[in-house]
Amino acid sequence: MNINRRNFLKIAGMAGGAVAAAKAGQALASTTGAGAPSTSGSGTEFVGMLIDTTKCIGCRSCEEACNGANKLPQPKESFSSESVFDQRRDTTPEAFTVVNRFANPKDPTKPIFARKQCMHCNQPGCASACLVRALEKKPEGPIVYNKERCMGCRYCMIACPFDIPKYEYQSATPFVKKCIFCYSRLKAGEKPACADACPEGATLFGNRRELLEEARKRIYTEPDRYHNKVYGEHEVGGTGWLYLSSVPFEKIGMKTNLGTTPLPEHTSGFLFGVPHVFVLWPTLLAGLAYMNRDKGDDGGKGGGKGHE
Repeated sequence: MNINRRNFLKIAGMAGGAVAAAKAGQALASTTGAGAPSTSGSGTEFVGMLIDTTKCIGCRSCEEACNGANKLPQPKESFSSESVFDQRRDTTPEAFTVVNRFANPKDPTKPIFARKQCMHCNQPGCASACLVRALEKKPEGPIVYNKERCMGCRYCMIACPFDIPKYEYQSATPFVKKCIFCYSRLKAGEKPACADACPEGATLFGNRRELLEEARKRIYTEPDRYHNKVYGEHEVGGTGWLYLSSVPFEKIGMKTNLGTTPLPEHTSGFLFGVPHVFVLWPTLLAGLAYMNRDKGDDGGKGGGKGHE
């Protein structure tokens, strides 16, 4: 097909209409509640975990249960050793759950213990950043890892606001490692291993909405015991793991500057525009090139006739 001015304008108009239609569809999806943070795409409510740090005694039963359920190697020091609390620990490829000890400003004789693991965000930045869907948000709520898909880009590590995914740098066949909410146990109708093992009820498993109600109830009925906030209710759009504390959360190593906007929303406009840049701009530029070439050819011919 010859690309003259009229055909070029038709193509440009069709391209612009396609962009407008796509944006309208995106806006419609957002107004109809698609991807709502409290439920999955199928309408099933997310499961969650409520961690009550006022009940945790630092026994590390959750760590031991997590290692067993995920077939992780035993730590260098036994789970009964308290020397691990001498320094702040982070999750590793060999430890998906770690418990840390913090000073209690209210009562120095009673330290506060708080665990760390994947927060299973309602709208996860890690899964959004993954180019091959190696990290995937399941309808029940957990974010699982598919090592068969992973290409080792480690974008998930950069995208996670809680610094959770860890890479096996020392392995000849490295993968990304993190808590997957004992997804196989959930599918079998069982609780996550850490919730099953907690002897003090500091780890409570259930429906996220009901856990939020329980957390608010505890704050309301015992205001002197709890700091008036449920961590994870709104952070980065909400997380599957919720926390209660007797002190402000920054005192127990939690990030409190994350905001409430889901991380994927910060990049959705850019990512949405990328396909259009690659598809539409070449078409528009090619059209302009054809128009300029035709104009140049006409001008040349006209000039030649005039000279004759």
